[in-house]
Amino acid sequence: MPEAPEFDVAVVGAGIIGLAHAYLGARSGKRVALFERQPAASGASIRNFGLIWPIGQAPGALHQMALRSREIWVDLLRQTGLPYDASGSLHAAYVKQEADVGREFAELGPALGYECGWLTTEQTLQRSAALSPEGLLGALWSSTELTVDPRQLIAELPGFLRDRWNVEFHFNTPVTAVEEGALYAKARKWKAGMIVIAAGDDFDTLFPCCFDVPGLTRAKLQMMRTVVQPPAWRLGPALAFGLSFRHYPTFQVCETLPALKRRIAEEWPEINAWGIHVMVSQTPRGELTIGDSHEYAFSVDIFDKAYVNELILNYARKHMRVPSWKIAETWHGVYAKHPELPYLTCDPIKGVRVVTVTSGIGMTLSFGLAERMLRDMGVLP
Repeated sequence: MPEAPEFDVAVVGAGIIGLAHAYLGARSGKRVALFERQPAASGASIRNFGLIWPIGQAPGALHQMALRSREIWVDLLRQTGLPYDASGSLHAAYVKQEADVGREFAELGPALGYECGWLTTEQTLQRSAALSPEGLLGALWSSTELTVDPRQLIAELPGFLRDRWNVEFHFNTPVTAVEEGALYAKARKWKAGMIVIAAGDDFDTLFPCCFDVPGLTRAKLQMMRTVVQPPAWRLGPALAFGLSFRHYPTFQVCETLPALKRRIAEEWPEINAWGIHVMVSQTPRGELTIGDSHEYAFSVDIFDKAYVNELILNYARKHMRVPSWKIAETWHGVYAKHPELPYLTCDPIKGVRVVTVTSGIGMTLSFGLAERMLRDMGVLP
C-alpha cells in the first residue's frame, strides 16, 4: 500500500469541529491534513441557525469555553473577510412567567460572567423592529452572540485554511481505519503524529466503542428559511423567546423557572411535546432562519412533519412582524445528544482523540473545545 506524506495532525471530518481543530493546529505551525468522506460537509454544521450562542451555556467552565470560542471566531472571521454580525440576542417575554425568569437572570447573570440585562418594552422595540409590540413585556438582552451563514462559512473556510494556513484537504476521501500514527483512506496509508476524529453523529464507522455510552442518542430538529427580506429590513439581534428559557442550562439557576415550565406544559402542550423553542436568525443575504423542534431517538425519523413546522411558524407569526413569511426551504438536522454531557471525548488508542459535541452547541463551542483538545493532546502548548 503506498504511503502519503506524514503530517503532525490529521483530522477526520470537515464540519465545524473538524475545521476548528485543523485551523488551530495549522496556526500553531503544525502540518495538518483534513479528510472528509463527502464532497463537502453536509451534516449538522450547515443545518443550524449560524449562531455562536454563549448566553445558552451553563455558568462556569462551559460558558468560559464558549466565550473563548467567540474570541477565536471573531479573529478568524476578520481574517477571512466572510460576513458576520455581532448581533447579540434577545429573549423576548410575552407572559409574566417569561418576564420573571428574564428579570431574575438579568440580576444574576452579570455576577456569573454574562454580559446581559433586562430591557423594558420600549427598549426592546428600539433594538428590534421585528418583535410585535402586542403583549410584549420586555426582553433579556445579551451582547455576546454572533450570527454567520453556516452554509457559506462551512463551504468557504476550507479554501481559506488551504491558502492561508497550508491545510491539506482531501474531500471524497472516507477514512476506513485508524491505527496509532496512521489512517487509511482510498487504499493509501497516511501517517500522522496525532489524529482527531470529529465525525459528528457517525457512531459506527471509526471506533464505535467510543459511543457505547449510556444515554447517548440523536436529536432531530426541523428548520425553515424564508425568502430574502427587503434590503432595508434587518432582524437586528438574534431572537429567542420565553420558550428558550426552559431549553438552555444557563437558566436553571433561576428560581422562577419551574413556574414557567408549568405554564408552558399546561398552555402549550403540543409545543412542549415536540421540544419546540422558537429562534430566528438572519443571513447576510437577508433570509430568516426559523426553528426548531427536538425529537430524540437513536434512529431518527427521516420524514419531516408539516404540522411541527406550522407550530413553529404560528408561534413566530404571533410574536413577530416580518415583511415576508414565505418559506423558501425546509430541512432537518441531526446531531449527537446526551442528557448530561455537553461533549464526548475518547482516546481509543495512543495519539487518537475522538470528539463529538453532544448538546447541539457545536458552532458555539467549536474553537474553544478544539483548543482544549489540542492542548490535552500536546499539539498546543
